[in-house]
Amino acid sequence: MGEFDGRVEGHRDGHGFVVPDNGDPAIYLAPQEMRAVLHRDRVRVRIQRMDRKGRPEGRVLEILERRKTPIIGRLLHEGGQWIVAPEDRRYGQDVLIPKNATASAQVGQVVSVELTEPPSLHSQPVGRVAEVLGEIDDAGMEIEIAVRKYEVPHRFTPETLAAAAALPEKLRAVDRKNRVDLTDVALVTIDGEDARDFDDAVYCEPFKRGRGKTAFTGWRLLVAIADVSHYVKPGEPLDNDAYERATSVYFPRRVIPMLPEKLSNGLCSLNPHVERLALVCDMIVGEDGAIDAYQFFPAVINSHARLTYTEVASALANTRGPEAQKRADVLPHLLHLHEVYRALLKQRNKRGAIDFETTETQIVCDDNGRIEKIVPRTRTDAHRLIEEAMLAANVCAAAFIAQADHPSLYRVHEGPTPEKRVALQAYLRALGLGLHISDDPSPGEMQAISQATQGRPDALQISTMLLRSMQQAVYTATNNGHFGLAYDAYTHFTSPIRRYPDLLVHRVIKALLAGKRFHLAPNALTRTPEVRKNARPAVKPAKPLTQEVQVWEGVGAHCSANERRADEASRDVEAWLKCRFMREHLGEEFSGTVSAVAGFGLFVTLDALYVDGLVHITELGGEYYRFDEARQELRGERSGVRYAVGARVRVQVSRVDLDGRKIDFRLVREGESDRLLDKGRPERAERAERAKPASALAELGAVREADRVVKASVRELKTQVAAGDSAKRSRKPAARRPAPRPRARR
Repeated sequence: MGEFDGRVEGHRDGHGFVVPDNGDPAIYLAPQEMRAVLHRDRVRVRIQRMDRKGRPEGRVLEILERRKTPIIGRLLHEGGQWIVAPEDRRYGQDVLIPKNATASAQVGQVVSVELTEPPSLHSQPVGRVAEVLGEIDDAGMEIEIAVRKYEVPHRFTPETLAAAAALPEKLRAVDRKNRVDLTDVALVTIDGEDARDFDDAVYCEPFKRGRGKTAFTGWRLLVAIADVSHYVKPGEPLDNDAYERATSVYFPRRVIPMLPEKLSNGLCSLNPHVERLALVCDMIVGEDGAIDAYQFFPAVINSHARLTYTEVASALANTRGPEAQKRADVLPHLLHLHEVYRALLKQRNKRGAIDFETTETQIVCDDNGRIEKIVPRTRTDAHRLIEEAMLAANVCAAAFIAQADHPSLYRVHEGPTPEKRVALQAYLRALGLGLHISDDPSPGEMQAISQATQGRPDALQISTMLLRSMQQAVYTATNNGHFGLAYDAYTHFTSPIRRYPDLLVHRVIKALLAGKRFHLAPNALTRTPEVRKNARPAVKPAKPLTQEVQVWEGVGAHCSANERRADEASRDVEAWLKCRFMREHLGEEFSGTVSAVAGFGLFVTLDALYVDGLVHITELGGEYYRFDEARQELRGERSGVRYAVGARVRVQVSRVDLDGRKIDFRLVREGESDRLLDKGRPERAERAERAKPASALAELGAVREADRVVKASVRELKTQVAAGDSAKRSRKPAARRPAPRPRARR
């Protein structure tokens, strides 16, 4: 039935899949086939049959490439043997460690293992401890695990560090050559309170051209972006490390930067009251928000203030308040920025750009790196005006490059695939709202549906379905526009400190300004991005690509893949922290909202903690629930009870799996909480029957007694769970761990 080459994707349940290189659907591998391979190996398989779920099932013919990256896990001692249990359960097998290959690691410590013998049908993999990371409870250990688990480069090469150290501490005369002096312009940076690197500075003033009533009026908007390309040259060590990383990776309390600190927080950061090099986008914005003219030029700037979103929002809300008075020198320019923002917003609405309101959260950690609380991020006009200014500069950059017909990287976001469009149409029909999308939907249609359903109980569900119907944005040399923002051409220009595609766009623009062309050299570090299951090309070129454009496509694919890698690593760390946080709340009850529905249960977001967990379908009651894909809901066949996105529920935290990054909830039905409490306090019930409290003080004492009983029950439950976790970690000793037995396919 055909042979295919592809990459193995293991599953924590023992089976796996092979993702073919050509993008065909994934091929199922039974547990016995997974015994001789590991997650992320490259293999050749032959399709043997179709399984009962209609999936092609394969047999491994040849192992083409073993993954050479280290495996991260905890060192255990069982039955006289040392083993490492991989932290990533997709590997499926423990690694045997000879007693002379444990280095200085102790039982229970987190280690990095290099394989010395691969697995086979009859034996487990064997390895040696290459690095001891420390104890699982050490502060920041979750980040150390994630950067290795996802292969995030986190150490600069000696050559890169030497090159960074050799850079000057401040600007030299040669650096100012052929640059516009904007040091007297009141440019300011506006960022979050915890920001350490400042890519962009902005300035705005009224603009008038002509005389009389017909004079053109509007605003002159300057967006100055750090000129990283002046210091990071193609092919040099700094550039090679930046390219390999492709992006900075953000974790709670820590950043893995794309560039060394001397650049990211020093020379290339637009810090206040120091001269810095910048590439400036100078725009004329009309009263209707249209960009009527623009130009790019290199400049020397001096940021007049480092402002935060909070203080700018306060100053704009009350121009006579303390924040406004403190920033009186730049307040007029902030008011002009707010004016141009409102104009740009008109143009955004006219284009029909999609703007779904979602709740973003921020993790606040204590000194030990553990979650202290999770709070929602509040988006103000200060956030929005910076976003609109950056969007305007990005659009001008894309237009400038496209007009010159020069190869570059565009940020492309395509609309729904035919399959997702059909599913969305079916969903909207099932709701019976009279809303629909065409066979060739526009961003305006999506935005109109979102606005028309605001205020409905299922508004969140509808917005979620609209978002899921669209494809993921990617970097590519083929300009297919940006669907979500409703732009014909869009690129990333405004963050060269933390994104490599922006650095490339700067190089292209500077070459064009000099009347030259930028030739992108093939990079040996370019990796073929991992193909997703059932993936299809995100962008289909209209004509065959030239050799030069193919190089750009490869770089775009590399940057897109590394962007996904950074997101996955960040989510993994956040999930670990949230699981650790929720272990302190085992047995407690919370109100929440159903955020997603699947055939196996409900995902619920807790109101107070902003943490997600799963209510498995077996916890919904003693009846059969059918998943309605069109309506995205579970419905009980006997009772008719329905659970859909947006439904309000009350749940109890029943289980936390730190290794699997999973939190399980149990549905609490109406009145059940009271019954559980009454069952746990018979003494109070009996006392209440004998004599009613004679005073408010007696009533308060009864309530406190009830709380004491409940808290004692919760502590007992936590103790039992902790004991279970400890027993699980220690495991029952065995004389020797045999090769894993095949598991029954489910």
